Amino acid sequence: MSERFFAVISRMKYINRWALMRNTITENISEHSLEVAFIAHALGLIRNKRFGGDVDAERCALLAMFHDVTEIITGDLPTPVKYYNKEIRSVYEEIEHKAIDQLVSYLPEDLKEYYRPLFSHTDAEAELWTIVKAADKLSAYIKCIEERRMGNDDFLSAEQATLSSIHALELPEAEVFLEEFIPAYTLTLDDQARR
Repeated sequence: MSERFFAVISRMKYINRWALMRNTITENISEHSLEVAFIAHALGLIRNKRFGGDVDAERCALLAMFHDVTEIITGDLPTPVKYYNKEIRSVYEEIEHKAIDQLVSYLPEDLKEYYRPLFSHTDAEAELWTIVKAADKLSAYIKCIEERRMGNDDFLSAEQATLSSIHALELPEAEVFLEEFIPAYTLTLDDQARR
């Protein structure tokens, strides 16, 4: 059974996000997780360099790579469903814990202790998980911008709600990312090359 882990997580590429939305370009959780890792790493560096933080930016990126891995088992439950009420959220969290147990069971014994914390929010890494959460929201915001640029108005409400949720985190590094990096997502490739 322990030989299954990497074969199972490679299936992230088959789990599409934004199931309730009409997508111009589909996005799977593998693509999303890589983007979140890039952003989480940058947020960690910004926190350290500009705001006197002392976080492990590489660990932020690693946690981000694995932050949605349980969706291989649970699927990507749409946000409006997942957060509809406390009972649904509680049951979904229980399912996520069972999915973590299942994924960890696919690892050899001597590696389990290293991988379990990558799937579970721990108090010891709460600050890092806050950064990953911000990166996750920034990635969702980017998706909304890209869809709007392609003429897809289905993401307009999600774009505004996601931006509000980023501001609500009150993380200076997320605000810096919004100000310094997000405007480039509205440019064409030619415009980006000219700057």
